[in-house]
Amino acid sequence: MFRNAFFIGILLILASMASHYAVAADSCQPVFDALTKVVTTPSHSYTTHTAVAAHEGTEKIYVDGKIYIRASGKWMQSPVTVAEVLEQEKENEKQGKSTCTFVRNEFVGAEPAMVYSMHRETDGFKEDDQMWISKLTGRPLRGEQDVDMGRNAGKDHCSTRFEYSNIRPPM
Repeated sequence: MFRNAFFIGILLILASMASHYAVAADSCQPVFDALTKVVTTPSHSYTTHTAVAAHEGTEKIYVDGKIYIRASGKWMQSPVTVAEVLEQEKENEKQGKSTCTFVRNEFVGAEPAMVYSMHRETDGFKEDDQMWISKLTGRPLRGEQDVDMGRNAGKDHCSTRFEYSNIRPPM
């Protein structure tokens, strides 16, 4: 009897380890889901860059299936649609080499968040990200990103914060 209970205990431990490894294989899914949510729900992002060309920072608003970008102090509607962004992101997920790791739990303001790191390589660039994802909504709250765009394009560090309330088109 003791021996059977011992083997059942070992099987339960092995089963839990196997499910842990299955989760590890899908460890980027919370990050991919968060990236999808930022463009499919009304959102406003504020990004600062270290690259000289974008040093003043950028803003994006995603609302009603459209993307608005603030550059050089002026708002304009992007010719790229949310559907095209989602299609490109799906392609990056399939073609790119992404690895993600849960880092820790933390608060962003008063909101509980999970911090993930992601390393991704696609044709032409490499990126290392940290993303704070809301435990309540699954949406990104903030992000830090280092991008190497390859060859002569150079490197950039971006810091982004996201807002989701009172989002309206700027124009």
